[in-house]
Amino acid sequence: MWVKRRQTLQAKIPVNDDAGLWLAASAMLMVTLLSSAAFLAPQSALLYLALANLLLLVHGLWCRGDISGIFRYIVLQLGFTLLLYAVIHGGQQLHQGAWAVARLLLALLPGWWLTVAIKPQWIGEVLAKIMPEKWAFVVAASINLLPYMTSELRDIYQLQLLRGARIAPRQLLNPLNWYELAYCVIFPLFVQLLKLAQQTATAARSRHFGSHPQPTHWRDPRSHQ
Repeated sequence: MWVKRRQTLQAKIPVNDDAGLWLAASAMLMVTLLSSAAFLAPQSALLYLALANLLLLVHGLWCRGDISGIFRYIVLQLGFTLLLYAVIHGGQQLHQGAWAVARLLLALLPGWWLTVAIKPQWIGEVLAKIMPEKWAFVVAASINLLPYMTSELRDIYQLQLLRGARIAPRQLLNPLNWYELAYCVIFPLFVQLLKLAQQTATAARSRHFGSHPQPTHWRDPRSHQ
């Protein structure tokens, strides 16, 4: 479903591959700077950074990207962080915990936008110019699979809830239930990712990836029409 939506948008905005490479390189540089600034910028500059991320969020939603997974993660992270700050500092520095989670959100949004707005083959071809081909393939494949991993995480979480696991947001306020979250959600997701990595490696080997000194890159013929 996510792939179909993205292809629909790309059909509306045709960009040839040469321009796409420059677009991908510029987008990757901008995302790196924005994500780094989320942790390094002073607190007084976070408002301007939030405005820049808001523009990326609007554009990503216009590209029909699914942001629900990130927001659910941020809500859970906010609950965990505030609980830890309340236990450690007695509730007097909760605002510091909230700022830390806000910085995390600002660091995640640019990367989410990159996966929604930029074609993975462009990202892989740009990365191949600054790192070995195999590493570029791994990074590009990982970025492209982020929506799939988010969907897998959501499905596993919902199934475990239906089976009676104590992993609802209110139940996770109790640290004793964190083990159940790891056992019922994180561990199955890790197993799924290992299977996916093996399938990706098998697909790459079947296409003789790495056997040629000058590998080629996929160019969508529709981008030249």
